[in-house]
Amino acid sequence: MKRVLFVCTANSARSQIAEALLRHFAGDQFEVCSAGTEPSEIDPRTLEVLQNFGLKTKDLKSKSIESLENQHFDFVISLCDKAHRECRHWPGNGVVMAWDFPDPKASSDPRAFGLTLQELSERIRLFILVNSKHISSEIKPLQPLDFYKSLADETRLLSLLLIEQEGELCVCELMEALDLPQPKISRHLSQLRKIGLLLDRRQGQWVFYRIHPLLHDWMRDILRTTREHSSQLLETPERRLNSMNSRPSSESINV
Repeated sequence: MKRVLFVCTANSARSQIAEALLRHFAGDQFEVCSAGTEPSEIDPRTLEVLQNFGLKTKDLKSKSIESLENQHFDFVISLCDKAHRECRHWPGNGVVMAWDFPDPKASSDPRAFGLTLQELSERIRLFILVNSKHISSEIKPLQPLDFYKSLADETRLLSLLLIEQEGELCVCELMEALDLPQPKISRHLSQLRKIGLLLDRRQGQWVFYRIHPLLHDWMRDILRTTREHSSQLLETPERRLNSMNSRPSSESINV
């Protein structure tokens, strides 16, 4: 297997996310690890965003570049300018690549870690496509035709727009907002999850749905723009949802 090393300064956010993503998508094709030029503890928000989206964090730990200096890597990928300058002459390395991503720790945007995960996933999927002969079905992108077919049904469209607005919703909330029975809501949500538009997670007795963090940027933009220009369409569902009693408890994740 080809060996890949992700490097940033602290090895606490970007490089850890990149390591988890590549191992998740193509761990059978690449041996992957990460390190820092000035390593510190992994940021708890890094672990939280990875766990929330079903990515394994068990084997992640912060470590220094010096601890890996006698090893060979086919790819050394830096994720910030500082790390790239310091690792340009990495001994025994193969291809050195510079991916400059903003540090989510420096952002005041509460969505910063989720956006970093999304943006890194796009780059890593492209990296896999270019550097491997076999493409896992798990990382095949959602096709435009399937995306637009999903929007052609009123129940699916309204569900997506409400979820895009709220961050997360469960079946009972969508039943209340759309005034529809549980089997119909569940059937449409299952279809949206199957094609990769939604991701689900269980919290207690409830299953919450959100827009998939690995969805293409242009698809997310279409959903957001549609919601912003559909106030009349969403007026009644929003009123029903906001007046719902005893809504399930959820810490909404906005990505």
